[in-house]
Amino acid sequence: MPCERKPMRYGHSEGHTDVCFDDEGKCVVTCGSDGDVRIWESLDDDDPKSINVGEKVYSVALKNGKLVTAVSNNTVQIHTFPEGDPDGILTRFTTNANHVTFNSSGSRVAAGSSDFIVKIVEVVDSSQQKTLRGHDAPILSVALDPSDEFLASSSCDGSVTVWSIDIQYCEFNDVSRKMVTLQVISDCIVCAVMMLLILYYYRQKHEKGFTVCGMAWHPSGGRIAYTDTEGCLGLLEGVPSSSSTVQSTKVSPKETHDYDDLFDEDDDRGLDEGMSDSRSPVKKPIMEEDDDDDDLMPATGRPRNRGSFLDDDDNSQDPSCVKLDGVPEEDGSSAILPAVGPAVSRPVYEGPMPTQPQRAFQPGSTPVHLMHRFMVWNSVGIVRGYNDDQDNAIDVEFHDTAIHHAMHLTNTLGHTMADLSQEAVLLACEGTEELASKIQCLHFSCWDTHKDWIVDLPKGEDVRTLCLGQGWAAVATSALMVRLFSVGGVQKEIFSLPGAVVCMAGHGEQLLIVYHRGTGFDGDQALGIQLLQLGHKRRQVIHGEPLPLSRKSYLAWMGFTEEGTPCCIDSEGVVRMLNRTLGNMWTPVCNTRDSCKSKSDHYWVVGVHENPQQLRCIPCKGARYPPTLPRPAVAVLPFNLPYCQTTTEKGQMEEQYWRSVLFQNHYGFLSSSGYEIDSEGQSRAEKEQQELLMKMFALSCKLEREFRCVELAEIMTHSVVTLAIRYASRSRRMALAQRLSELALEKASQIQEEEQEEEEPAYQRLICSSFEEMKLLLNFVFQEYLINIFKLQVSGAGKSSSSPAGQPRTTNVLDSMTMSNRKPAPLGSTSKQGKAPVLKPLAPKPKSKVQCVAQIQMFSSPAGSHTLPKTGFQLWLEENRKSILADSPDFEEMDVIKEGMGRFRTLSAEERLNWTERAKGDSDPKKRKREDEEGQVDEQTESDEGRTKKKKPLDTSAKLSAFAFNKE
Repeated sequence: MPCERKPMRYGHSEGHTDVCFDDEGKCVVTCGSDGDVRIWESLDDDDPKSINVGEKVYSVALKNGKLVTAVSNNTVQIHTFPEGDPDGILTRFTTNANHVTFNSSGSRVAAGSSDFIVKIVEVVDSSQQKTLRGHDAPILSVALDPSDEFLASSSCDGSVTVWSIDIQYCEFNDVSRKMVTLQVISDCIVCAVMMLLILYYYRQKHEKGFTVCGMAWHPSGGRIAYTDTEGCLGLLEGVPSSSSTVQSTKVSPKETHDYDDLFDEDDDRGLDEGMSDSRSPVKKPIMEEDDDDDDLMPATGRPRNRGSFLDDDDNSQDPSCVKLDGVPEEDGSSAILPAVGPAVSRPVYEGPMPTQPQRAFQPGSTPVHLMHRFMVWNSVGIVRGYNDDQDNAIDVEFHDTAIHHAMHLTNTLGHTMADLSQEAVLLACEGTEELASKIQCLHFSCWDTHKDWIVDLPKGEDVRTLCLGQGWAAVATSALMVRLFSVGGVQKEIFSLPGAVVCMAGHGEQLLIVYHRGTGFDGDQALGIQLLQLGHKRRQVIHGEPLPLSRKSYLAWMGFTEEGTPCCIDSEGVVRMLNRTLGNMWTPVCNTRDSCKSKSDHYWVVGVHENPQQLRCIPCKGARYPPTLPRPAVAVLPFNLPYCQTTTEKGQMEEQYWRSVLFQNHYGFLSSSGYEIDSEGQSRAEKEQQELLMKMFALSCKLEREFRCVELAEIMTHSVVTLAIRYASRSRRMALAQRLSELALEKASQIQEEEQEEEEPAYQRLICSSFEEMKLLLNFVFQEYLINIFKLQVSGAGKSSSSPAGQPRTTNVLDSMTMSNRKPAPLGSTSKQGKAPVLKPLAPKPKSKVQCVAQIQMFSSPAGSHTLPKTGFQLWLEENRKSILADSPDFEEMDVIKEGMGRFRTLSAEERLNWTERAKGDSDPKKRKREDEEGQVDEQTESDEGRTKKKKPLDTSAKLSAFAFNKE
């Protein structure tokens, strides 16, 4: 008995409606583009209740007194039924949701959006959400199975995907393959066959030929409500159930196998024309033992022969085929359908499942399918794209209008990719069957009159991603190639990539490329990265090493910091920065998810700065991407390295120190690359690091962790080690102070070697020629260390003059040292019978001649002998002493000397050498030579009157005996 079709009636004024029944089937609920939801008691109801829920409503669902709608502000709302009172927002998308539906119990809502995303939201707690990604086109429809284990979704590219809800994994996305390895799939095939039989004999066409856009079954069955794109509502009554249809219908074998009649030829053409090879979804291989070419899908994503969906060539009459009971044939036998049982017995692959590789994208852009979108947002400016009924244009806006004024471009070529620098705007579009893929560059910084150029790629080769650098442009294509251009349009090098490109970024002379280095499994992407220097000395810095991402995530942004350090962000919100001083490893520096208030909120990154430490991003409420209008506000997030126990004082200081070290690395890179750097900023960062080390040192001393103190001192600068020695001695930790003294001498020797390697000519002039020149190095490096070593050995109070009355003496840094009458504890020195014990400075390792000089040149001479001339440092200190005391009036003499040493070190090598030469000019000229192989040094000084003194060997032990301490 054929079904009865009721005449359609007017429902909504602006068309495109959706429809559903209430739980009891007493009323029909529709929604439309006019923004209203209407409740119809029957098809003849002339006064339906109307509820306005938004500007436009795209879909509606009703369950358990909860009315859910997808509206034009990109939200999924919930209202009470039938009152229509607002009850909150379930979730948000970056664009409108096209379909919403409840599960069988009404506890969950599934929604599919035009941004290719499907979300499953708990009705009671909307923060409990699951997001499914994998479609390559806007979602049209979603459905939940009765057991809440699977979700099916379809998109406008003709693909249908079945998801496992618990693990958020795509079970399959190719309904034309033989998906018989899962029992649930075989059950779906049987149900699909029975539905085809129903549709074949009870097929209805729209009375006016309009497109049907919504359908809903009555809860009790037998009735179907449907709506069309013109806003009308219709009803089919007397639709039989599947069981009654099968029992009362005779189907011949020929009719069973000829299912092409179920589809119109127009439908075939529409599907074929709407698909292309480049847009078809990526098909996942099915792990079967005997796959053959007959099981392969065409590029359009639809089967070659719909009859083969049920036919299996000559095997249709196989004895193992399954019979549908109750479907008689003309000869009384049962209808034969293809067997699904034998295929179920095949071994099921239970290993890791391959991950669908992410598509290429342009960093700083929003999805291409959006009519109004950001083509790029970076530190230079913003490029917006508009593609609607009114306009197809591109707007370019600069953050600093001094670079260039804003531009409005007509997008006649259909560009979908863009990058922006301080020199040019680079645009590109994919090719079509008639037109090649094109690259267009607007070189606005060009000084001639021709400021743009266009290049066509070879046929069949499309642009996938692009970027700009300083004087160059790069384009990665579908042919697994990277093409380099000058900013003026000259074609340069071409090279191949090991895999399909994902994205590229440029900064100065650096080119960063991310590509697929293999197949990922269990939701992980397998990405590789290359970093190239495109300057005069071209080289590859990173050679295709794996790019680390969070588990089951994908790359969301890749680029450079404002200072030129590579940086990446994955879909889980983890920000990673390249650590050049750690073998080009990637260090996590921030997690944007920690700043999100809801699980559905995200931050869209637009820039990263190292000085000051800022992560500039746009907060997106319930979405991943921001809208173009109104212009979104940029927020600044702090960096925070994921160190352990950051709630403690120790953990906080450790995180602050290593974060400061990591974010200071760019100074060395920029300096080595020939760029000017912020010297003041670098000094502030170094000072901050040393202060943190000293605080951690003090904390470790307080906790009696002396070994940890030495570990911290090893990463201190030599000047801060001196402070650590003083702190340890005042804390009466003599063993720690002695170890730190040894470390200080080692650091001084290292400084000497490093300076010799970096400034060999100037350094040789300072230390290698004569006795006189070595005094500068001595005062420059060792004075403060020797002072503190003596302080550790000498304790007590009282001061005495080391110079007898009437004897002139020169200024020496040891003048402020104190002697004690107490018997000091011996530190490595030995006593001889009949002599007072002598305390000597801690003996350093015999590494260089500088230590020998330290024992000779540090002390003043008695009366009647020659006096040591001033060094360059002493002369500088005399002229700058007032300035130091003006800044720090509480300084003692020792503090003045230490501060002066610190300031003197900041001078360049040439400036220090000039002070040394000036010091020589203020004193008498001297000649020195070494007389024998034992290292005995003779000194000869000429007086103003031309008199000469006798040569006199210097006795080191005699000099040091002046600082010996008697037992008395």
